[in-house]
Amino acid sequence: MIDVLVADDEKPALDELVHLLRGDERIGEILTARAGADALRLLSERAVRIAFLDIHMPGLSGTEVARAFLGLAEPPAVVFVTADEARAVEAFELRAVDYLLKPVRAERLRGAVDRALERVEAHPDGDDEVVPVTVGATVRFVHRRDVRWVQAQGDYSRLHTGDGVGHLVRIPISELEARWADAGFLRVHRSTLVRVSAVTEARLSGAEASVSVGQVSLPVSRRLIPAVREALLGGESGAR
Repeated sequence: MIDVLVADDEKPALDELVHLLRGDERIGEILTARAGADALRLLSERAVRIAFLDIHMPGLSGTEVARAFLGLAEPPAVVFVTADEARAVEAFELRAVDYLLKPVRAERLRGAVDRALERVEAHPDGDDEVVPVTVGATVRFVHRRDVRWVQAQGDYSRLHTGDGVGHLVRIPISELEARWADAGFLRVHRSTLVRVSAVTEARLSGAEASVSVGQVSLPVSRRLIPAVREALLGGESGAR
């Protein structure tokens, strides 16, 4: 079981979130705070694995508290719980795990706990990038390390992760190619970017060159075959 912190200056909202968290068998002790300064004081006295923070609190805001967490040796995973839809980008910059809009649904909260636990249990990766993805009225955060391939869709890109979900983001594939080249991503087609280490098979001869990422076969442009062959045969992937 894990200990968590909940900070919200509105008592009904605080009590409701505590109630929902008590329904999750993974949650142990729940520390509560009604102000940002109180949240920091509690965290200086004992560690928790996840901090659920309202954004608008008297004194220190939730984002200021999260920024202070970055100075801790072992900061908790942060989940913002707020009625403010406009602060998602700032939350992303602070490496928040999730961004929940009030009123919070139990299943949505459980998903946030899942993601927070994945964050704190994963090996730290200071070079990882987090991409905010809008899903209805919420914003989720997709880690670059979880992306296996990217599909261009006009001025947008669809990020395909290991769980089979495709996340649509308003970033051109050309921009992702430039940003992620040093992270092991390779352009194999004008509409496709792949993580080299995710390639499981390559067919680079014949009329229809392709690479496979799991069960998905992706075409390779003829002009890009030399670069793809060099990347795969350089020992950077398990391609056959």
